[in-house]
Amino acid sequence: MIEARSVVKTFGGFTALDGASITVPDGGVYGLVGPNGAGKSTLIRHLTGICRPDSGEVLVEGEPVYENPEKKVLVAAIPDDWYYFPSASVADMARFYQGFYPSFDRGRYEKFRAVFTLPENTPIRRMSKGMQKQAAFWLTMSCRPKYLILDEPVDGLDPVMRRQVWSLMMSDVSEYGTTVLVSSHNLRELEDVCDHVGMMNRGKVLVERSLADLQENIVKLQAVWRAGETPVLPRELEVLHTSHVGRVYTYIVRGTAAAVTERMEQYQPLMLEALPLSLEEIFIYELGGEHYAVKEILL
Repeated sequence: MIEARSVVKTFGGFTALDGASITVPDGGVYGLVGPNGAGKSTLIRHLTGICRPDSGEVLVEGEPVYENPEKKVLVAAIPDDWYYFPSASVADMARFYQGFYPSFDRGRYEKFRAVFTLPENTPIRRMSKGMQKQAAFWLTMSCRPKYLILDEPVDGLDPVMRRQVWSLMMSDVSEYGTTVLVSSHNLRELEDVCDHVGMMNRGKVLVERSLADLQENIVKLQAVWRAGETPVLPRELEVLHTSHVGRVYTYIVRGTAAAVTERMEQYQPLMLEALPLSLEEIFIYELGGEHYAVKEILL
């Protein structure tokens, strides 16, 4: 298990992490989401032992990860700005990774040659962005890490390779119990693979739950009222957002579909339907409802 407990980090007076806490359970996929500048990449640098927190703790299997080689070798990461030696090829970096990770599987590396059809001895710096990302996955997944941490992992990959990479990662999760933490803005993609979600904003983790709990505790309702009879909903219904087109009203309400629907039926709408929310919609409304919605600007 990976944990961050009340982590604070400042850079020149700017607070990048402001008491951030997360718990990444073993053997699943954890999605870390948030707007630009929320602190996701900074938190990842702490989880991988690159940065030392000003205060708080970052633990891998109950021990601090910073300057702890025994725990660092359990963690492999592909940051958004993946580093490689300037003149190194994939083959050169494979030798480097093999020297650092005792779990590096040379047989797996050889098998991945059929998946990542890259020129193995060409300098990585001469490759396209997508090819460099493929090289990162080839090397990192050959390490057979217990914990795989990814920052915008499939950015730059074509649709076929994106599906291939996700397939490989999910196979490792199911067959070997690999724990994956993914930070991404592609919420539609995360929705298909995540077990747990943490939502960050302004250096804090505001929400951390299983994806199932998130989807069960916020609901979209569509209602049609009689002409001139639109009710004022009570305060005990935590309405996060309201919109309407003609007589069809859409409400985003915190609570279970059954409880909210039962409460709304007391107002005798002509039509009432509960609809599931996507992770993207949950993200928008959990981060402040209308205050985080798309704004219309007249130009």
